[in-house]
Amino acid sequence: MARTTGSVCRLCRRENLKLFLKGERCFGDKCAFERRSYPPGQHGQRRTKVSDYGLQLREKQKVKRIYGVLERQFRRYFGIANRGKGNTGALLLQQLELRLDSVVYRMGFSDSRKEARQLVRHNHFFVNGKPVNISNTILEANDVVSVRTKSQALVPIVRAIQNATKREIPDWLEMAHAEFKGKIKYLPERNQITLPIEEHLVVELYSR
Repeated sequence: MARTTGSVCRLCRRENLKLFLKGERCFGDKCAFERRSYPPGQHGQRRTKVSDYGLQLREKQKVKRIYGVLERQFRRYFGIANRGKGNTGALLLQQLELRLDSVVYRMGFSDSRKEARQLVRHNHFFVNGKPVNISNTILEANDVVSVRTKSQALVPIVRAIQNATKREIPDWLEMAHAEFKGKIKYLPERNQITLPIEEHLVVELYSR
């Protein structure tokens, strides 16, 4: 499982984009990106010219940080997408969106993907009625994700459901927060993944 031991707010500033890595804090006045929206470090405010390779690398790093995956795993996802039928970039993002931790976050059962990974690893979720604690499990259409009965009073989950109104639940998900469960109606299309990602730059980087 990918882990970031340093300040995750630095990652947002480095990518010049709110990655919402700290959940509720990202919506408040304490968000570091809102106060200092320039790259971290002593040279953060200097204007530098970025090469084509630099743009492609930054885009790849941004996608990895949004979904919380490491290089080896990310490269494996790209290989699967590259062998699939259809647009490679769109297939790559579809895989990342269908990870169990990402689906738990999208459903509103956690305030961040990092928190979702931790909740999944601690056996708080069922997939189709069976316990699953592997956060990178790729889900499919019609899969049902539910909160374990004993975990429904857990503070992070209850808080996340209360905060779910701050985020838009994607159309490809069917939610029943009162029943602590949700369903994947169909696989997400590229236009339903509204993150500011230019996946063609990632494809160009790996196609070098």
